[in-house]
Amino acid sequence: MGTAFRDTDRRLGHATVLVGDDGGKYPYGNSLLIGGPDGTVVVDPSLSLVTRGGVPADRVDRVLVSHAHEDHLAGVCLFPDAAVQAHADDLLALHSLAGFKEVYGMPKAIEDVWFPQMVEEFHYVERPDATGFADGDRYDLGDGVVVEVVHLAGHTRGHSGFLVDKEGVFFCADVDLTGFGPYYGDHWSSLDDFVDAIERCRTIDARYYVTFHHKGVVEGRDEFLRQLDAFASVIDRRDEAMLAFLAEPRTVADMVEHRFVYRPHVEITFADHVEHKTALQHLERFARRGQVQRTDDSRFIAVP
Repeated sequence: MGTAFRDTDRRLGHATVLVGDDGGKYPYGNSLLIGGPDGTVVVDPSLSLVTRGGVPADRVDRVLVSHAHEDHLAGVCLFPDAAVQAHADDLLALHSLAGFKEVYGMPKAIEDVWFPQMVEEFHYVERPDATGFADGDRYDLGDGVVVEVVHLAGHTRGHSGFLVDKEGVFFCADVDLTGFGPYYGDHWSSLDDFVDAIERCRTIDARYYVTFHHKGVVEGRDEFLRQLDAFASVIDRRDEAMLAFLAEPRTVADMVEHRFVYRPHVEITFADHVEHKTALQHLERFARRGQVQRTDDSRFIAVP
């Protein structure tokens, strides 16, 4: 590889945040390069690494993927000789395109549009040699530099963060603190698990918190918790908006058309799929809490 560091990159001791194009805004993202005398690791090789031609390291021994989404895998193609790993629950998406489709669980009509685009624009390559990691697995790079896996399921089943102990750096991937809020709109997603993941993030005491998108580096636990609270509050706002909408009997299709995740003007191939999955999960949560009831004609209405 051996590319140069950019002025925008953030060196945090043995860990360096390779800040993505456009500030890490999707489809780009912020990757993490971690080096020690016994090995070099790249976390979430983004599309930005493709545009910059690699990473500023002579050799990469291991690629750790936080989860199976296209923007976190785009740069895997740059490291054909490195060991590639993801959480065991997401591993099928690295092994084959068919496995990737299972993670998303999209209707075929959407798949036929989205996946060719993903291969072409995000450089997806199958890695049948990829192996799985688990929560608590540790990678010792020498000189006290240890990378620990922190499982944060919800965004996907295998979504994970990585804690670089010596530097106090916590890479929290797509617990990304954006105003868009938590995303749990795929077949492999879970609202309840995402809530638990947010709570687990609160327990991580670090000096630097690194997100894959937008924020990049957040310094200090107090500031991280403040931003994490704002990020989590988006779930509550969706709850409130949906319950208000359900003041009258509505179908799931009505909820999809209204949109609670994406703004009405946003044109994304898979928007309806995401809205449908998201609405179902909130409805399940409302039902457990006794906040909605189902009508005889399969509509839902909020309980006064």
